[in-house]
Amino acid sequence: MADESFPGWHGTTILAVKRGGKVVVAGDGQVSVGQTVMKGSARKVRRLSPGGQDVVVGFAGSTADAFTLLERLEKKLEASPGQLQRACVELAKDWRTDKFLRNLEAMLIVTDGAQLYVVTGAGDVLEPEHDIAAIGSGGNFALAAARGLLETDLDAEAVARKAMAIAADICVYTNGNLTVETLGA
Repeated sequence: MADESFPGWHGTTILAVKRGGKVVVAGDGQVSVGQTVMKGSARKVRRLSPGGQDVVVGFAGSTADAFTLLERLEKKLEASPGQLQRACVELAKDWRTDKFLRNLEAMLIVTDGAQLYVVTGAGDVLEPEHDIAAIGSGGNFALAAARGLLETDLDAEAVARKAMAIAADICVYTNGNLTVETLGA
C-alpha cells in the first residue's frame, strides 16, 4: 500500500490457506521503498491469544496502523470470546466510522483455525472463496499460485509455502523469508 506522504512504499505479501482441518497463514518479510529493499525480515504474521483462544493475524500495509488494528481486534475478541466473526465485524465497523481509525492503511487476514476472514478499512469482512485469502503487494500472485496448487495433494502448509515461493519469483515486492503460523488439526 502506498500513500502520498511516502510514495513508493510497498508492503508485504500475506497468504492464508485452509485445507484438511488446518489454516496456515504465511507472510514474507520484504518491505520496499521504490526499488530499494528496506528490510527483508519483517514479521507481519502474529499469533494472538485473547482469553486463551488462539487467533492468527497477517497484515499488509503500514505496520503502525496494523498494530493499532491488532490491539483493537484483541479488545473485540476479549469482549466476545470465541466469536471471531462478530469481533471482525465490530472492528470493521469501528475502522470505517471512527474519525481516527478510518485513516489507517492496512489490511488484515484473520483466522481462528475454523473461520477465515479478510478485514479492510472499507468496512469489509470477507470470507474468501476456495478457502484461500491473500493481501499485500504480491497477494494476487500468491492467490493464483495457491488456487492452482489446490489441484495437488499437498497439505495446507505445503500449498502456502510453494505459492509464496512462486509469488516471490514473480513479484519484486515479495521475498522468500517466510513467517508461517498454523491453527487446527
